[in-house]
Amino acid sequence: MAGILIVDDEPHIRILLEQTLEELEDEGVELSTADNGLNALNLIKDEKPDLVFLDVMMPGMNGFEVCSAVKNELGLKDVFIIMLTAKGQEFDKQKGIEVGADIYMTKPFDPDEVVEKARKVLGLPD
Repeated sequence: MAGILIVDDEPHIRILLEQTLEELEDEGVELSTADNGLNALNLIKDEKPDLVFLDVMMPGMNGFEVCSAVKNELGLKDVFIIMLTAKGQEFDKQKGIEVGADIYMTKPFDPDEVVEKARKVLGLPD
């Protein structure tokens, strides 16, 4: 079964992403959420989701630190990470790429694009 982890410290963003992706549950995709970087890292270690939507700006451990830990320290290269940020600055994108993010999306995001990217990453039909 494929798994998607949604990580954001803002409840309304987590809910929005869950609602956006819930149609994939009918195709056997399991959705889980985390509200901070540390919880996310522990969930990724335990569940090894196929795809993570990861917010950049979070208190404590930010998205860059989580991404770096997943890709470099844990060596989980097959966990696909989409960084989400309200900032579209090139500096952030560069940093995201350096820590191993696979795709960079800016908020507010287009729900159709979120589903499309998830389907592509998980190899589901359109």
